[in-house]
Formats: sequence, C-alpha cells, structure tokens
Amino acid sequence: MKFHTRRPIALAAIILTASAALTACGSDDDGGDSGSGGDGGGSLSMTMLPKNLGNPYFDTSTAGAQAAAEELGAELEEVGPETASPDAQVSYINTVAQQGKDALILSANDPEALCDAIEEARSADVKVITFDADTNPECRDLFINQATAEGIAAKQLELISEQIGGEGEIAILSAAANATNQNAWIEMMETELADNPDYAGLELVDTVYGDDDDQKSFDQTEALLQNHPDLKGIISPTTVGIAAAARYLSDSQYKGKVALTGLGTPNQMREYVENGTVESFALWNPGDLGALAAYAAAALANGDISGEEGDSFEAGDLGEFEVGADGVVLLGEPFTFDAENIGDFDF
Repeated sequence: MKFHTRRPIALAAIILTASAALTACGSDDDGGDSGSGGDGGGSLSMTMLPKNLGNPYFDTSTAGAQAAAEELGAELEEVGPETASPDAQVSYINTVAQQGKDALILSANDPEALCDAIEEARSADVKVITFDADTNPECRDLFINQATAEGIAAKQLELISEQIGGEGEIAILSAAANATNQNAWIEMMETELADNPDYAGLELVDTVYGDDDDQKSFDQTEALLQNHPDLKGIISPTTVGIAAAARYLSDSQYKGKVALTGLGTPNQMREYVENGTVESFALWNPGDLGALAAYAAAALANGDISGEEGDSFEAGDLGEFEVGADGVVLLGEPFTFDAENIGDFDF
C-alpha cells in the first residue's frame, strides 16, 4: 500500500501553522463558532469528534484539521465529551446526522458500540471518517491510520529493549480497556515478545489501564512499581499515560532506574527528557493526522474519491495518499523523539 512519510523537521512547521487554530476549538455544547451545519451557504461542513476534549493529543489533531479545513474553504467544528467513553460520543454523532453535516471525523471510543449511531449518520448522507482509533470497517467510510499496529508495537518494544539492555521485567500502562487502537498495539507487542528472539530477555509482567485520566494513570504507575519491585521498564502507548507516569517517576526513587517509553507529544515530554527521566519515546504527528483526516473527508464528501481501494487524493503539503484495503489510509511510521531532537518540535 502506498503511503507518504513526512520529513521530521517539516512536521513542526505544520503544527506551528496550525497552532493558532487551537483557539477555535469550542466547548462540548456547540463546538465553537466555526460550524454552521449543512446549509452554510454551500461550503463543505465537517465535525471533528475526538475521544474526549481537553486532551493535548486531540487538541493538536483538531488544530491540524482546522488548518486543513481553512485551506479547503470548509467549515469544521470540534465537539466531544469530557470523558472518553462510547456512550458519551453517541449523542454527538446523532446531532451530526440531524444537522446534515457533510462529514464526521471520529476517533472511536469503541469499535462496535458506535456503529448504530454511525449508520444513522451515514443514512443521512454524512460521510464518516475515523482517525486515531477505528470502528469495525463496515461501520465507516474511511479510516485514517497514524501507523500500522505492527509498526507502533515494534517501535515501542525496540525503544524499551534498548533502554533496559534487552533484559528484565516490563509492564504496560494503557488507556481504557476497550480502546481499539491500544488493544491492537498491545496484542502486537505480546506477539512480538512471544515470537521474536530479539526480545527473549523481556518479560511482560502486567498490563494496567489509566483510562486516559491523568490522576488514575499516575496512581497506576505507583501501583505497578509497588507490585513489581523488579520492574525495569514501562511502556505507555497513550499520551496521557506516559506524561503521568513520567511525572511520577521524575519525583521518585525510581528516576533513572526504571525506564519509560511509549507514545507522547514533545511538549508534554520535553521536561522529562531534559531532566533524564525519559530517554526516548515515539509518536506520529497528530496535527498531520488531523489534517489528513480533513483532506480525506473533503475528498470523499466532494466525490473526488469513493473510498475504494486504489483511490488517491491530494492532502495539501502532506502530498498524495492512496486508499488501501478496508478503506484504510496510512499516514506513515512512528518517529522517535529524544534529547537531541525534541527541541525541534512544538506540539
């Protein structure tokens, strides 16, 4: 499958351009003043529905989507719940259908629980594009995948193995127990640990869930360290979890003794990389992910593509992308952030 990978230095420029759009992010009541429904003078209307509001990762993805929408001359609003749960997203999906929006860009809190609501929206001619976390493929039109599950799993295991010398007990601090993307990555990591001889010295002793809540993730980090006194490393494939775990480790006796890696944003993790708590971590550019989702939604809503495998479309400065099997569009592979390059990024 064809995909386009951004050069790392160029990633920051996209987010710097998009960052001003953060101020346009609205509340969960009306999503800001940028969206006016499907009858807004003929312009394309899109709604961005992240897992939850107030999450720096989704703030950045929405900023990227808003910047892309501005370039396209489209209207885009952000709506969403305060807490990440599938039930909390259903009412927003229903509202999108009632408003007759052209497209819904959704990060799903559950692969199946949202499908009935999504089907209602699609019946109202709303194009549904998932990003970051997918539904079942038959429930939506396209999925904008940040990277393959295999690539994300491999990168995180590679980093933790390097940091603990290839040997010792490790644990995973995930988001919600039903988070589609988290579970796919964890499953791939478990497979790699079982099958790849390069990781024969690593033992996964526990997987815990912080529900993308800062305090719960902080507490779960403490519990992991208390329950596993020989723990050598923690993988947290969630931006909320890795930041909370880093905060705990930074002020504890475990700083410099227990390694931490996973998926985080540079602005969240800069302090902990600079003070030696975290050696390196990975992520794609969430602003690019949001922008790509907006370009794909526009191409689909405008009829430039149908969502079939082999369709291709232009995504502004990101380049040309192709729809793969099961309606998946791939952004690229994870990028590693460390002390040498983290200062080059601002998101």
